[in-house]
Amino acid sequence: MEIFKRKLYQQCFLFFVLFIPLSGVFCFSELSFIIVPSDITVIPKDPVVLDCVAHGQPPIVIRWLRNGVRLAESERYQFLSNGSLYILEVRRDGEGSDGGFYQCLSQNKYGAILSQRARLTIANISPFVVQPVPLEVTEGSVARFTCQVTSNPPATITWEQDQSTLPLETDRITVLPNGALQIQNVQLEDAGKYRCVASNIGNRVKSREATLSVINPGSGPKPRQRPRIIAGPQNMTASLHYTVVLECVATGNPRPIISWSRADSKPIDVFNARVLGSGNLVISDVKPQHSGVYLCRATTPRTRNYTIAAANLTVLEPPSLVERPESQTRPRAGTARFMCQAQGVPPPRITWLKNGEEVHLNGRIKMYNSKLVITQITTEDDAIYQCVAENEQGSVLSLARLIVVMSEDRPSAPRNIHAETISSSAILLAWERPVYNADKVIAYSVHYMKAEGLNNEEYQAVIGNDPTSYIIDDLEPSWNYSFYMVAYMPMGASRMSDQVCQHTLEDVPLRTPELSLTSHSPTDIQVLWQPLPTKLSRGHIWAYRLSYRTAADATVLSVELAQNNTQYLLGDLQPDTVYLLQIAAATRVGWCEPSSWTSHRTPKTSSIKVPSAPLLQQLEPLNCTSILVRWQPSPGPVVVQGYRLCYHEEGQPEQPSIQLQPEDTEYTISGLDPRRKYQVKLLALSHVGDGYQADQTLSTPGCVSIRDYPVAQPPAPDHVNAVANSSSAVYLRWSRPAFASRKVVSYTARCTPVGLMNASAIRYIQTTNQTVAIQGLEPNTRYELVVRLHADQLSSPWSSVVHQRTLPAAPSHPPEGVRASLIEDGTALVSWRKPEENNLAVTHYTILYASQRAWLAGHWQTLQREGSNTMVLLERLEPGNVYLVKISASNLVGDGPFSTTVELALGPGSRHRGKSPRHSDSGSSSDTTVFSDGLYHMDQKSMTGIMVGVCITLACLAICALILINKGRSRKSSICKIIDVVNSERPHGPRAGLALANERQADNIEALMTQHFIDAKGGSNLVISRTGPVNGSNRGKRWQFFKRERRNTNTSQAENRVCLYEAGKTVLCYEDKVDALSLQPADPVRATRGLTELRG
Repeated sequence: MEIFKRKLYQQCFLFFVLFIPLSGVFCFSELSFIIVPSDITVIPKDPVVLDCVAHGQPPIVIRWLRNGVRLAESERYQFLSNGSLYILEVRRDGEGSDGGFYQCLSQNKYGAILSQRARLTIANISPFVVQPVPLEVTEGSVARFTCQVTSNPPATITWEQDQSTLPLETDRITVLPNGALQIQNVQLEDAGKYRCVASNIGNRVKSREATLSVINPGSGPKPRQRPRIIAGPQNMTASLHYTVVLECVATGNPRPIISWSRADSKPIDVFNARVLGSGNLVISDVKPQHSGVYLCRATTPRTRNYTIAAANLTVLEPPSLVERPESQTRPRAGTARFMCQAQGVPPPRITWLKNGEEVHLNGRIKMYNSKLVITQITTEDDAIYQCVAENEQGSVLSLARLIVVMSEDRPSAPRNIHAETISSSAILLAWERPVYNADKVIAYSVHYMKAEGLNNEEYQAVIGNDPTSYIIDDLEPSWNYSFYMVAYMPMGASRMSDQVCQHTLEDVPLRTPELSLTSHSPTDIQVLWQPLPTKLSRGHIWAYRLSYRTAADATVLSVELAQNNTQYLLGDLQPDTVYLLQIAAATRVGWCEPSSWTSHRTPKTSSIKVPSAPLLQQLEPLNCTSILVRWQPSPGPVVVQGYRLCYHEEGQPEQPSIQLQPEDTEYTISGLDPRRKYQVKLLALSHVGDGYQADQTLSTPGCVSIRDYPVAQPPAPDHVNAVANSSSAVYLRWSRPAFASRKVVSYTARCTPVGLMNASAIRYIQTTNQTVAIQGLEPNTRYELVVRLHADQLSSPWSSVVHQRTLPAAPSHPPEGVRASLIEDGTALVSWRKPEENNLAVTHYTILYASQRAWLAGHWQTLQREGSNTMVLLERLEPGNVYLVKISASNLVGDGPFSTTVELALGPGSRHRGKSPRHSDSGSSSDTTVFSDGLYHMDQKSMTGIMVGVCITLACLAICALILINKGRSRKSSICKIIDVVNSERPHGPRAGLALANERQADNIEALMTQHFIDAKGGSNLVISRTGPVNGSNRGKRWQFFKRERRNTNTSQAENRVCLYEAGKTVLCYEDKVDALSLQPADPVRATRGLTELRG
């Protein structure tokens, strides 16, 4: 019984863990904003009100933050009763400036929420950043002045000539919003002093004056000049709904024509774009679809001479949420997942708030991309959470509440938790059962994480309800861990137990330090290494042991160094000798395995000064297959002419050296193997010889699979739409979902015929675009289409399914099995089968037939039948002719191809019955050939086939004749014996003598002795059995619509005879007597009473 209870509790626990988290709260109205602050621009010393109104269960407290810091109420900052912020006098200068980002924080008993950011901008305008400069131009050419200021809000630019305001746009003068002044076809009266005036609500400033001088070019024709763009468009970044000006000014003779286009061949928005002046493109109310590369083209009229200038337009977009978090209800110790996805340009950054403050991530609370996951929920997690998406264009927030359900009937927490260290990787955790509801506990969960550091991951283990101790054996050496426990019942979980901390024991180091070797003279080696990180040292390093020897001598010398040493100089060495070095590290537990031998050659002894060793910095692994090598130039007076870099894997020969330039200070080695130790050598080159060598070792890390990262799956493409272009193609388009990924995104489209189970018919198309044309489909077929996204080595789920049917097509195949049968004189029946095509709806068939002579003349007779018919009757055919027949199928789209021509030969004056027609089909058309004489001739293969067939037929007939002769003799002898027996048993009378008068009558008795007799010649369907005659229900196996009923009016009704007669046929006639129906099968003689007449 105890075992049964335990299993029941475990099953209830699984139900609690798996199904309780599925419940949630789908609406939230305890606290929300009705009015939020918005961006505003004000003049200094003016008052301003930032509105904020919240709704929820009172009391509601509203506070304000500026640039993330809480504001205190004062004389200048007043909090109104409705929650709004009133600033008495806005300040602009110094640290007391009121400009910045404002947010209101609303709070009640359910939690707190933060509003979106509102920017308070104080109107200002700076002195001119770009001043107009004097110009000297030729009459008839183009003059252009520019100026630029920094202002907020954006300033309005006007120009003055000799202190008189110029119009913004005339036939020759154009003032652009970006501050440029363009004067086309400059005249002498345009000369003067020009200045720029910038103004906004805050101020008005004027630039310096610039003089325009106009030169008279003199008389005579002007020389031709190719077009030249003197002011082309510039790369621009514009906010959403702003107005953009792409400038384009060109000169040339004759005056060039300016046109605009997009590099991606998309049309320019004609509703929001216009040309200002002689060729400037102005786009108002810009949207994301306006982003792209724009081309300005200046072309000489009536020639192909042109010049192009290009500029990229990027439209910034504030964040917008495409997936909002939903409020949830979760039990204690459960898991909550809040989803949030946003889009914008640039891609927004997503953060999470808890009751208005940034969420503190730890082992229980994690953030995967934009998803917030809370595990082992406690009562402290009951709060209002907000997803915040921000970029430089603004911010947007969405809130959701997490409600933690507290069960009244739940156990108390496990008590008296204590931990005991067992080894460097194991700790024993023991506890006592809960005081309350201990007998109803079905399981315990042990939670542990590293006690030091931030954002440590929390691990857990679930165990049964019986044990009161557990060994955690996957810990790291020499680390301090914290532990707590939770008890579970079917209806809920306990609160967290008290936490305990315990430290694991030390272990020997996991790995040795990497060595860096250099020589400062021919007799020394400088050895350097970096301290081991905590994860590799597995405790406190107690000592290092450095061993070395020459490559030619096996004698090893060693020196032990204290733990605080990270370098050592080996002296009194031999010049120009290869030395092998290795190092080992030790903790209090013991020494680790020494490193592999690292080689280094000491320099040669020479009076010539060569470059010293480069200052090789610590090697940096970029990834599992690449290493970044950095160095500083060799110190000393010797001029370095380059560097030589060598590397090799430990135990492998050196790779070919790499020659580097003297100005190089770094190099990336790629194509390495993961988890391998490499030695890198670097030396400087000079005109006097090779310099001293610097050596360093490094182990490449392992390649981390994407499955090792707890990253969220990217969302599926949305707005999938399909349109049928033709009978064999479907155009599929979709939208990219909103998620943060700077890497290349690709897509896979899947196309499946609906209802088809054959996997080979499924089509997969790879593309990097958001549209694809799927070709080679079947006409009039319904397809199922889905799309998935691939990014950062991850794949999204398949999108929602869309269905699309391809357009119908004209039949591509002719009717099959075309067959022509001559059923009687001048009449033939033509039949066929529907073309073998899927989903083909035939509306009608077209039958063409012609005699041989008419065919040679090109004359065909035409018949049409509905699509439901597959046969037609050809009448009034002329005897002695060969007719040709072909058929095509048609539907609403068009006509299909004609079938292979079928021949039908009519003999001269021959009469053919419907029961034995002559056939001709499309399969025999290849046996004949039409020659130029108009006659049909059989080829050699056909003649050979006919001869073989005739021989086989004759042989079969001969064999059948022999079998029938042998059977006839045996049956005749047996019948004679039967006749003798009958004669001896019955009195002889004239009727009996007549019945057995000759051999033919004996044959008839033989027929009556068999089970049935059927006229096999087709003249009658009368069946005679032992019990008498039986008339078949299927009279006349002819075509029903060609059957001609024939009645014998001479039949005697008195004798009630049934007789079917045709000339040349032997017919059994039966007289319907009453005593004939009573004949018994065992009496063969009495059966002869029904045989009244034998007619030949």
